[in-house]
Amino acid sequence: MRVLVTGASGRLGREVLPRLRDGGFVVRAVSRHPRENSTVEWLAADLATGAGLAEALDGVEAVLHLASSPSRRTHEVDVLGTRRLLVAADRAGVAHLVYVSIVGVDRVPLGYYRHKLAAEQVVAAGPVPWSVLRATQFPEFLEEMLRGASRLGPVIGDPAVLAQPVDAGEVADRLVAMLAAGPSYAIAEFAGPQVLRFDAAVQAWRDARRSHRPLLPVRIPGRLGRALRSGGLTTTVTPTGTRTWADHLADTYGGTGRR
Repeated sequence: MRVLVTGASGRLGREVLPRLRDGGFVVRAVSRHPRENSTVEWLAADLATGAGLAEALDGVEAVLHLASSPSRRTHEVDVLGTRRLLVAADRAGVAHLVYVSIVGVDRVPLGYYRHKLAAEQVVAAGPVPWSVLRATQFPEFLEEMLRGASRLGPVIGDPAVLAQPVDAGEVADRLVAMLAAGPSYAIAEFAGPQVLRFDAAVQAWRDARRSHRPLLPVRIPGRLGRALRSGGLTTTVTPTGTRTWADHLADTYGGTGRR
């Protein structure tokens, strides 16, 4: 099966490409700018304009749609770009499109999440047989957030916010399995094995880095805070991944991520 992967240069794309190759798929990767890669066919295409999509989809049987733009032109790329991709995929006779979304897009009032939810709806209403996987946050994202929250010294955040970080490689494994299984016409969720409070995640991060930065508790107000504290970013769906936040910290810093 020839599979087109959008957003192939991102964190999840880098995990998916070798797994697809090893699974016997013929892989065509796309990003906005051309890249050199001896193991996959790499083309340039732009979801925001539609440039290159017809060429990228020529001869493709399935699409793994990872591309997203959280910080700029989000509606243009995530919503309208997904619609452009579906129209082009339908013309090319694509038999299955798998879209990657985020756990909580239907519960957490963030602008980016509203766009991801709208993109899910575009996929479900579109002409191409589909499956959607909502994943929780990657541990690398959580770590980037902690670094940003500690720029002024203490780690600033709401201690009771809940997260359920999931390893990108395990998400990639699930996506390969979904492609092999064919269209489900359903939204599935996938998460890490452990629900963490923000303060516990901070403590493990500090221990792994041998840092003594204190946690400065700041309660997130309003609907957003209530959604994050009540588990809007988590799921009870099983099975889950197996790699924990402590595993990520041990790989990154050595040790266990705990005292």
